[in-house]
Amino acid sequence: MLRHKTLHGGFIGGGVGLMLLALFYLGDRLFRLPFLPFNFFDWLARALPGELVTLGIDSIVDAILFLNLGSSTSATAKLIEQIIALTIFVLLWVVIGWLIALVSQQTRFSAHQAGLTAALLLFGAIAIILNVETVQQPLALAWQFILLVAGGWAISWGLAAAREAETAVSNRRNFLNRFGGVVLGVTVGAAGIGWLFGRQPADTGAEEAVDTSGDGMAMADVATDPEELQGRLEPAPGTRPEITPDGEFYRIDINTRPPVIERADWELQVDGLFDNPRNLTLADLMAFPAVTQPLTLSCISNRIGGDLISAADWTGVRLGLLLEDLGLQPEAQELTIEAEDGFYESVSMPDMMDPRTLLVYAMNGETLPQRHGFPLRIYIPNRYGMKQPKWITRIEAIEGEGPGYWVERGWSEEARPKVISIIDNVAVDQRLDNGRIPIGGIAWAGDRGIQRVEVQVDDGEWQAAQLRLPPLSTLTWVQWRYDWPAASGEHTFRVRATDGEGTLQIGEESDVRPDGATGYHAVTETIA
Repeated sequence: MLRHKTLHGGFIGGGVGLMLLALFYLGDRLFRLPFLPFNFFDWLARALPGELVTLGIDSIVDAILFLNLGSSTSATAKLIEQIIALTIFVLLWVVIGWLIALVSQQTRFSAHQAGLTAALLLFGAIAIILNVETVQQPLALAWQFILLVAGGWAISWGLAAAREAETAVSNRRNFLNRFGGVVLGVTVGAAGIGWLFGRQPADTGAEEAVDTSGDGMAMADVATDPEELQGRLEPAPGTRPEITPDGEFYRIDINTRPPVIERADWELQVDGLFDNPRNLTLADLMAFPAVTQPLTLSCISNRIGGDLISAADWTGVRLGLLLEDLGLQPEAQELTIEAEDGFYESVSMPDMMDPRTLLVYAMNGETLPQRHGFPLRIYIPNRYGMKQPKWITRIEAIEGEGPGYWVERGWSEEARPKVISIIDNVAVDQRLDNGRIPIGGIAWAGDRGIQRVEVQVDDGEWQAAQLRLPPLSTLTWVQWRYDWPAASGEHTFRVRATDGEGTLQIGEESDVRPDGATGYHAVTETIA
């Protein structure tokens, strides 16, 4: 009997969790109040051991690749993360309902007392771990308090009603119908109102046009003269473009949803070993001479042949120039960077002073999109994306070495890109007049450039591909093309590259953790 009643508690708790999910969504959409399911999941991802988080990420990516889900690994992974966050929130309330039922059966606490106590304890825990800063936001704190207490009361009401309905089968059926109707009505109603009447996204200043042609704005020295880009090799059909469209640029970060920062409220806090430290607005940063750099960025967790790599024109101020203006002191050895979402990283002195290192505020001619770090992110050449914070809010010049978010969780301290090459397409349906089939893709090696790409068909000899030179800059990937003398049957195509320093791509396969994946990308096609 006890087990039966506690199962009732879990069932009722799950229904209450669904209603709260919809009500938190309603508050988020109408009034931009905290959406607790995502906030809790983000906290959980930061609090759990790094190896466990990495295992979870790897499992998600493995599932995406195995089931061939979505056209973008990063976008699909974020969607799965959000689904997991919602599921965890509902399951949490299943457990709370079960505990309330157990306590009310095993102790002198009534269901109402147990429900209220559980809600208050949950609110206290959430207020401590998630809302340290929301003491300044009493409305957000009050909203969470009201909904959590209402959730505890709803479970206790459901348990009391369930006990009254135990006398007859018809009563139990009526209770289930009533409770199910309430859950369905509240969930669909609140979610529907939020979806239909939710506020438009805030006008933050993100994705606004930036003048990249006026005084003080120039293409960086690393960029190729546009005249030299004329008359280059035609890329093979199906090869990705040299610049990734904004909507397709990969997004990897530690948030279920990107932080929303309004330009009017943002300042870059400057602390530490400076003679002239001062906070800087975005307008202050834009007043410095700015440069635009075409560049490629890759995630260290990108699999061989994966799509967690993109290219864009990024505009910003040279970090070294800014630090000089702030009066960087000789004792400074590193620059620690903190972000709005709790991410942090440290920049070494050589990287700080590298003229290619930028504090970036624009992407492809517009201020950064929210999802890509508005209002400010950093670019450091020859490093994976794990070393490059977005949504930057604070910098501090320090003596000694500073911390790194992913370094502390077992990833590479250096995060230097490996030589990679990818086959984008074997254009089996677009044979040339001479019967050859064009094969194309990209190769990249950080800032070291690419001097050679080779293609192997089955177990044959490696054949040199043509490179589309010069690339957009010394920091971008290189497109390559190989026109294969086609033969019918099933064939496996492999690709490898050699960087500008003469280092051949590593053929031995290794996992992404901790230094990035190695191995040759291969695809198999059947030729008629």
